[in-house]
Parts: sequence; C-alpha cells; structure tokens
Amino acid sequence: MSLINGMSPAESSPSPQAPAGVLGCKCVGGNPLPPLHHQETYEDRKAQLLHLARERRSSSSTGHEKCPFHFDLELDHKPPTREDIIPELANSYRSLLKGLGENPEREGLLKTPVRAAKAMLYFTKGYDQTIDDVMNDAVFNEDHDDLVIVKDIEMFSICEHHLVPFWGKVSVGYLPNKKILGLSKVARIVEIFSRRLQVQERLTKQIALAVVEAIQPTGVGVVVEGIHMCMVMRGVQKINSKTTTSTMLGVFRDDPKTREEFLSLVK
Repeated sequence: MSLINGMSPAESSPSPQAPAGVLGCKCVGGNPLPPLHHQETYEDRKAQLLHLARERRSSSSTGHEKCPFHFDLELDHKPPTREDIIPELANSYRSLLKGLGENPEREGLLKTPVRAAKAMLYFTKGYDQTIDDVMNDAVFNEDHDDLVIVKDIEMFSICEHHLVPFWGKVSVGYLPNKKILGLSKVARIVEIFSRRLQVQERLTKQIALAVVEAIQPTGVGVVVEGIHMCMVMRGVQKINSKTTTSTMLGVFRDDPKTREEFLSLVK
C-alpha cells in the first residue's frame, strides 16, 4: 500500500471530518500531509506515514462520498480503467479543437481526439501505479551501510500549470539500513511519479518519500534537473534555462559530510 500523496503538500487546518494531517484529495474532509518543518525530524515524518497507514479510507468514508477520482494512492477505491475514459477524453479534445476554430471532422483531425486522449493517458499512467506494484519483492536484506546512488535517470512529465512537457534527469541516493532496492526499482519509482501532472518540486519530494516507504533507509537524497517547456515555448521563452531541485531526508539532511559526498558524486 502506497502512502505517497499525488497532490501538492500544503499545510491545512484540522477538519472535523477527517484526522488532521491526513493525505487527502481536494474534497471535503481530506487534508494533505504538511511539509517537513525545519524542527521536524526524519523519525517524526516516518511516524506520520505509519499513522496514515492506519487511517486508510474508502469511497464511503466521511467527506469522500462524491469523489469521482483520487490522487492519493492509499485509498481503497480507484479511478475507472484507462479504456473506459477514452471516449470522454476524446470528446473533450474534440470540443477543444472546435474552441480553437478548427474543424474536428476534417481528414487531418478526424482521429486526433482519440489519439490525444490515448497519449494523455500514457503521459499520466503513473496514477494507476503504486510502490507495491513496481517493487515486485525486489527488496533485499543486505548488510551494506555505504552510499547507493542511481544517477542520470531520464524523466518525462507534464507541467500541471500549462499541460506542457518538462523533462530532465533524476539522481537518487540512499544510505541503507540493512535493506537494499533492486537498482531498476529506483528508476521505476521515478517513472511512477513523473508520469503524472506534476511540479518539479513535488516530484522531487515524492521520489524521496517513496524510497523511505520501500526500505526505511538511514537517509535519502534526490536531485532533479529539468527543462520546462512552459518557460521555453511561452512566457519568458528562455530556451537554455534549467531548474534544479533537491530533497534531503535523514542523515542527508543532518550530516553535512554525507550530503556533500552525495552531491559531489551526482555532479
């Protein structure tokens, strides 16, 4: 069961319809997990995640009765299958074409709405996946206590603000605590969270927390470097700009030497 929230972390006041600090959707009663405060320890955050595991909700839970879709993956209910929603999405693209002044019935656009619907579902296929889905028992007991780094993992995502692509590379490092991940699973974790509507800052944090969930390491570091088409083909149109984000948890946050070693190795 995954505990990683697909929505942007934000502080929220407690609701009488749901426990404070619960990962939630934007419907009544769902409060997202607050960001990690400077004074909050790594163990505090792990305790919050374990608490969420005991607060598992379903579509019958108070405040979630009318939710057609959820981004938080710890819920029991899931969205419709990909094939089921293609016609509705295709109709939306057809309306978009009409709104742009195009004729969706002309030869070149006749099949575009269905093609675009299928493409968007592929771009966002991470919504249908959980950490358990991709781990496939590839967690191994191993007495290894030095850095493990998988760097330069290609990443493709969609900016949730303008629905245009951003892409780049992800480097993930962790300090094992008697458990290691199959190396390909690190790349699969990146794929789960990048194949959604995203912002780079949240993507970086979600990857780090997913590694915590999978193997409870002593520490995790994630660095993401991305190129955003919302800055390249519109707006300021700065074609050479890159955005770098990082998340450090555990000893990566607390120990400068560990952090410096990781950052020097991923350059």
